[in-house]
Amino acid sequence: MNTSRYSLRRFLLAASSSLALLMPAEAASTRVQEVSGTWTFRLLPDDPAAAQHTGATQWHAAQVPGHVHTDLLAHHLIVDPYVGDAEAGLQWIGNAAWEYKLEFDIDEKTFNARHQDLVFEGIDTFADIYLNGKKIAATENAFRRWVLPAKSLLKKRQNELKIILHSPIQSLLPQVQAMHSKLVGNYPSPFGDEPRDAMTGNFARKPGYHYGWDWGPRYVTAGIWRAVKIASYDDVLLQDFHIQQDQLNAQSAELQARFDVEADKDAQIDLELRVSDPDGKQIKSLSLHASLKKGLNQLTLPLQIDHPRRWYPHGMGEQALYSFDLSLKKGRQVIAEQKKRTGLRQVELRRDKDQWGQSFGFAINGIPVFAKGANLIPFDMFPNRVKPEQMRAILQSAKDANMNMLRLWGGGYYESDAFYDMADEMGLMLWQDFMFGGGVVPGYDKKFRENVVAEAKDQLLRLRSHPSIVLWCGNNEEETAWKDWGIGKKLTEENPIFAEHVWAGYVALFGKDLREQVARYGAGVPYWSSSPSNDLADKANDSNNGDKHYWDVWAGSQPVEAYLSETPRFMSEFGLQAWPVQSTVDAFAPRSEQKIDGPLIRAHQKFLAGDGNQRLLLYIRANYHEPKSFADFIYLSQLMHAEGIEMASLHHRSSMPRTMGSLYWQLNDVWPGASWSSVDYFGHWKALHFHARRFFAPLTVAALHDKGVTRLSVMSDLLQEQNLAWRLRIMDVDGKVLRDETQALKMPANSAMELAQIKDADLPAEANQKTTYIVVELMKDGKSIARSIAYLQPSKLMQLPDPGLVTTIVAEADHYRLDLHADKLARAVWLDFGEHAYRLSDNALSLLPGESMSLRLDSEQSLATLRASLRIRHLAQLQAAHP
Repeated sequence: MNTSRYSLRRFLLAASSSLALLMPAEAASTRVQEVSGTWTFRLLPDDPAAAQHTGATQWHAAQVPGHVHTDLLAHHLIVDPYVGDAEAGLQWIGNAAWEYKLEFDIDEKTFNARHQDLVFEGIDTFADIYLNGKKIAATENAFRRWVLPAKSLLKKRQNELKIILHSPIQSLLPQVQAMHSKLVGNYPSPFGDEPRDAMTGNFARKPGYHYGWDWGPRYVTAGIWRAVKIASYDDVLLQDFHIQQDQLNAQSAELQARFDVEADKDAQIDLELRVSDPDGKQIKSLSLHASLKKGLNQLTLPLQIDHPRRWYPHGMGEQALYSFDLSLKKGRQVIAEQKKRTGLRQVELRRDKDQWGQSFGFAINGIPVFAKGANLIPFDMFPNRVKPEQMRAILQSAKDANMNMLRLWGGGYYESDAFYDMADEMGLMLWQDFMFGGGVVPGYDKKFRENVVAEAKDQLLRLRSHPSIVLWCGNNEEETAWKDWGIGKKLTEENPIFAEHVWAGYVALFGKDLREQVARYGAGVPYWSSSPSNDLADKANDSNNGDKHYWDVWAGSQPVEAYLSETPRFMSEFGLQAWPVQSTVDAFAPRSEQKIDGPLIRAHQKFLAGDGNQRLLLYIRANYHEPKSFADFIYLSQLMHAEGIEMASLHHRSSMPRTMGSLYWQLNDVWPGASWSSVDYFGHWKALHFHARRFFAPLTVAALHDKGVTRLSVMSDLLQEQNLAWRLRIMDVDGKVLRDETQALKMPANSAMELAQIKDADLPAEANQKTTYIVVELMKDGKSIARSIAYLQPSKLMQLPDPGLVTTIVAEADHYRLDLHADKLARAVWLDFGEHAYRLSDNALSLLPGESMSLRLDSEQSLATLRASLRIRHLAQLQAAHP
């Protein structure tokens, strides 16, 4: 069946999570229920892989929603894809064809309904769908919802649903190989499962990261990755319901409840809308009587909320969420119910011309916001393995680190409804990419573009009620790749007519098609054509206009101090790598195999196809001593990672209002391995995340040393002026104070201010750059609330004494307390408890001479076990190993 024939009803589950919350079956005539029964799967017996994998050709129970790889793993037909170097041996899965099957019954009420639709919320990706022996659809997009009329084929008993999943590689390879001039993809496979000169990933509407990235493995999976449901109804269908926000201020919210209702014939209906405030108290009840005409009817119900509680990002105000409960009645019968929850807020992307160029910054409810956060990648290679509590823990970690924005990167997938609900509740603004991760896509192909437009419409309708979404962005790095990386130039030299055709297709898709879809269905959220870009202006990755991706540090091997010379309008990507904590490495490699250039370690280092540890060593060696063991390597990689990103982020914040955002790459991981993340696959915080909580604090200070000058700055996200003080100390590692002064500070709201510049040449005469450092603290009511330390030399050149660090652990009511004291400077202290699970209130910290601090320690282990297993690392230990 041609998919366009059933596209008219694709709005059916525009708010699938809401539609699932219907009245009981007896009371509502519109019913949406998951198809129940036992799914089975197998490798197609005539597939070329069958000869070597005969066990997979037998029928086995399947998990739906799910993925081929996880089903194979559940039956021990493959090894764990994350352990050891399993990746190469599992590439056959992505080149094979798979069959899934379900036998199911339907109840009397569903069977007797006038309409019965099968609803597939996500199929990955190329699939033929058969119902009771008849092919009813061929799908080609993992991001679309497929609504298939099934009334004529469904039976009460023993319905058979069969889905043949074709290899995305084999489905696309013939057309790609036939191209005279190829389109550049992202990461060629190192395993031989796909030709390096004919990559198929950028032609497929499936998660791009499945084809491998420089932080994750290549597992080109397939599957029924979201729910399969049956929707049944009679002659009236509520297709869409949303709340349009026309005007909003502190005094009033002028709203419209808008409904799309489809009728088989003329009919009379009544709509009842109940509005509840963020505390759950009903504040309004409205009704509308409507005469429907056959076909699509668009209805509007205006409403006003006085003195609305508005939604704000984390740190700016409350995350107020109103509920709108709709009942649709025909006569006395409730035929549909939906519930919408949304926040009342205005969002602007401000592009003001100024002395530097053109700004790029967000304003919420008229207030400029400095965006603090990170880029989010998928939580797992196989999305259905992600439990809600895992997802919530990562988002909570972002909030706990004082972040207010996450960028959902375009090489993954549109997240679940639960994810966006969590972001709404936590006040995390979301920069939402459309799912284009890079490379060059065939935007010149009309069918490809139509497929993408349908995908965009599906996702915009599903997600537009979420106040957390503040930007829709066309793609990740496709414009800069064409303009700045030589891709467009090379193709123009090879085939100028085709190159012009490709670029025209790019402009049509990302400059026109997606922009129009966001304007129509995006509920007023702004659109941006690519990241980085200046929205199709001549220069893509521009420091003075638009958003910036800065990779001269790390990818370009520039020193971390180069961060201080790059002052963008909005830094949407920059990063350094680090290895995860020791227990995460232990999960995939035994200690005996943990060598910097060992095969299992290389298998989990995806940058430069396994050679990335040499780049890590380049940065470690620039500032720190040579690691003597893999444990040292982990520690130093995390320290370099944390201190480098802290330097950049504080520079960005102190450059406000020229710079209005700092999103480092990246927050999380898809598997255990080396990456740019600050939270590893198992949710453990790396050193960077502890640092991020400090450098993203609402009130903080920066001491940044570069080219013989230390620049002191203070930053505030608070919306009220603050009466503070700042304290400057110049000290040595033994605790001698060479200078100590405190000044009063009246800090304006929502701003950054430079406090002073201190030249090395002006330091006290007794200062020694190998032992001297500069400390700036922010004081409130006589108490230190933020601190920054600037060192005048790389760590490897400093003379760090044994800090005389003393620790004690004592039991308290429902937790432990870990006390620390340092006689001398204790730089970059890292505490852990080996294999034992624990949570510390702080870590990756430095203690000044004579300083004491207490940390909360949570663990299920006994006091004796914790005392015995505590391990402490600090930089003086490594210096002692390098006399």
